[in-house]
Amino acid sequence: MRQTTQLSQLFGAETVAQLAATRILVVGAGGIGCELLKNLGGSGFGDITALDLDTIDLSNLNRQFLFQRTHLSQPKSTTAAAAISRFNPGIAAAGILGNVKDRRFTVDWFAGFGLVFNALDNLDARRHVNTMCLAAHVPLVESGTAGHLGQVTVIDGGLTECFECRPKAAERRTFPVCTIRSTPSAPVHCVVWAKDYLFAQLFGAAAPLPQAEGERVEDEAVAEELREEERALAELAAAVGGADFARRVFVKVFDRDVRRLLAADHMWVQRRAPEPLDYDKLLEQWEARADGVPLDPAKLSDHEPMAVELAFALFCHATRVLAQRHVASEGDGSPLVFDKDDAACLWFVAATASLRSYVFGIAQRSVFDVKAIAGNIIPAVATTNAIAAGLMVVQGISLLQQKLRGLSVGERCCTAYLAYNAKRPRSILREGLAPPNVRCAVCRRRYLTLRVEDFGRATLDGVLRFVGGMVELGEDLAVVEGARILCDPDYEDNLGASLESLGVGEGAMLTVVSEDEAVVPVVLSLASAREGSEGMVLEGVESVPVFEPLPVEPQEPQEEEEENDDVGVEVVEDEVERRRLTRDALAVLPAESASKKRAVDVVTID
Repeated sequence: MRQTTQLSQLFGAETVAQLAATRILVVGAGGIGCELLKNLGGSGFGDITALDLDTIDLSNLNRQFLFQRTHLSQPKSTTAAAAISRFNPGIAAAGILGNVKDRRFTVDWFAGFGLVFNALDNLDARRHVNTMCLAAHVPLVESGTAGHLGQVTVIDGGLTECFECRPKAAERRTFPVCTIRSTPSAPVHCVVWAKDYLFAQLFGAAAPLPQAEGERVEDEAVAEELREEERALAELAAAVGGADFARRVFVKVFDRDVRRLLAADHMWVQRRAPEPLDYDKLLEQWEARADGVPLDPAKLSDHEPMAVELAFALFCHATRVLAQRHVASEGDGSPLVFDKDDAACLWFVAATASLRSYVFGIAQRSVFDVKAIAGNIIPAVATTNAIAAGLMVVQGISLLQQKLRGLSVGERCCTAYLAYNAKRPRSILREGLAPPNVRCAVCRRRYLTLRVEDFGRATLDGVLRFVGGMVELGEDLAVVEGARILCDPDYEDNLGASLESLGVGEGAMLTVVSEDEAVVPVVLSLASAREGSEGMVLEGVESVPVFEPLPVEPQEPQEEEEENDDVGVEVVEDEVERRRLTRDALAVLPAESASKKRAVDVVTID
């Protein structure tokens, strides 16, 4: 009651009532998510749902403060929801263990919420939530951090830029320690582990994985368990240079440690369990393959993933080379520092990451790819997550206030950037919300919901004729579901097939594109018919903006040139350079929002 009174004095009774009645979805319950859920629970929001696919690991406890030692192995989402319910018993908080990209989380499901908050750490999932919110016509508060930098913005379909309106630079990501140490699921996780953990422990300054600013361990038992793991490697590092050093390291990290993880059965309920590697078996495989010829790393292909026995041989070779170098450097007390341009360092990280990928069933990467990944890793900063989470709640409350008063979303909401430099150690830059980019291929589509009574009877051709009677689709249509082409002007075999036979059911999203570029593409979110309805029903026809055709710039007539067989073609063989040129090309694409300068306010945090 006291909290409600204080909030009423701050926001007004009408706003407090709206906050309590609005259903909120938080996607992600990790670093940003925990801070965000804590803030939402104390800011008057009364109905909160958290969605996350992960479970709590020991190393989460030093920075995700909603979790305690007794919560190990429990879902993050349900545990975080229970924690904020204890803080504020007056709210209804629920958690769901699952992947936001699962088919069960349909557009209808997203439409049941009044506001969505993104607290995700990867572009793919953020793009998916952006699309689902556009299709469900639900506003989204988007966030992201990278070291000391961060960004928070509001996305309201048809009124503001969406997540895809501006080209994205190459993704530079940070990762929780628990993911790196215990549950890797991507090649970059293995590279981080090899470079920032194993290499540093064996040949570096013998420090643990770098903790983010503001992290601390309040439970001494937890801290001791983390230190014990590091002490085991420290003992190995003390024996560096021994005849069996490579073997001892291999057996510890790829056999004993993996078996220890396997003993925690709960961790592998929804994940592929890791498989330990056998040193002696791999040695036999390598000797049979090498046939007495010593390994020459300089002759290895930098652009092909390594077979497991080759990765094993390279690991042993690089470990011996680095151990000899480390012993030689002990005279002046200088630890080794990873350098991606140092051959031995790169061989060690590439081989170690490859072996760890085999253990956890992760796709292999070449030495070239590992070199690119290892040079683009940013340490996480916990205080940046906390500031971003606070800004997200402020933006969410402002957005709901504006909706309540019938104001434009841009009246008070903004895009906030967290900046960091020598002159301003920590600043917040505010920028007005930009309108949608007229050339954006995502938010410029028309998102409609098609309710189907019987997916076994409704045909693809019937769907196109029904929708075409209410919305302009154009001619020479192509229908796409994800990466799958169901039909196009040159492939019409599926037109008479039922949706069910095509594997298209509830939750599917069909994109209908015309060869006529003046016709806006339509995205159909398929759902089951409501009770009492028959056939097919199209919803949202009147509630979405109708975009004007893209402006076509007049082309100047060009004079015909004489044919010349000596045409110069620049071939960019370096993959990193090719990607840079691609990004530069994307960055100069014309965008209406980018052509207008907007005022920027600066707020410095003391």
